[in-house]
Amino acid sequence: MFTGIIEAVGTVQNIEKEGANIHFTMNCPFVQELKIDQSLAHNGCCLTVVDVSAETYTVTAIDETLEKTNLGTWQEGSVINLERCMQMGGRLDGHIVQGHVDTTGEIVSIENRDGSFYITIKYKNTDFVTVPQGSITVNGISLTVADSQHGQFSVAIIPYTWEFTNMQHQKPGDIVNLEFDIIGKYVKKLMQQQNGDRNL
Repeated sequence: MFTGIIEAVGTVQNIEKEGANIHFTMNCPFVQELKIDQSLAHNGCCLTVVDVSAETYTVTAIDETLEKTNLGTWQEGSVINLERCMQMGGRLDGHIVQGHVDTTGEIVSIENRDGSFYITIKYKNTDFVTVPQGSITVNGISLTVADSQHGQFSVAIIPYTWEFTNMQHQKPGDIVNLEFDIIGKYVKKLMQQQNGDRNL
């Protein structure tokens, strides 16, 4: 489990394909603290550390993960948001984040509003919903929804988040990972079942 509070950014050092899987070798400020089998969120996608060296570590993305996330667009040099899993007894500074990306979205616009940044994102899978002042995870960042429409939402990002995450590298047209609020997903599922659609 994660909180959506980005701990650091890492850089993709090497990409190796093996069948339908892709191995990503990364560096980051806390690589010396990582261990094999540890869970680590990359742009909000939970991946398992499979190898650690003095300066880098490696994670593997399987085909299903590649289909649901933006990992397939990564290149050597890509800057990735990183968060280690939450420690029991620690503060939940963001919101409950599972590290299971629901779908991807496309950045429609980025507005600099005198220091803060207002970002609008659209998504095709309308099985998911947002609500104003609700929580949304974008590339692993816990954010508050500022505006919500059908298949689209906007968030406002403070300068600190802009500076210390990979959002500063994004531009309109870029694809980002989205994880919708788990509580909202359960509520929607229950409402659909009560309305008679037992297949959802």
